[in-house]
Amino acid sequence: MQSEIKVGQRFKFNILSDNPSQERQAVVTRVLSNGEEGLGPEVDFYFAYWVEAYELPKTENPTTLVFERGTDGNVYLDGRQVSITLLK
Repeated sequence: MQSEIKVGQRFKFNILSDNPSQERQAVVTRVLSNGEEGLGPEVDFYFAYWVEAYELPKTENPTTLVFERGTDGNVYLDGRQVSITLLK
């Protein structure tokens, strides 16, 4: 995930620990800093920012997915590393 990700941006993602990994798609609904997420400054050592999204196809009651961009350059969903590909 790149820092220029914007609300409305579509992307594909794979959970790397799933075997076989299944490609899924989502749409960004919010991009938040650690402070906006309500976390203290110590979190800056671990996470750069947070992205909320809903999975496609959109259902009547979509579940919010929360992706964390780690300071290690990796992206995580529910503590599991994911790969992200932004779509145009």
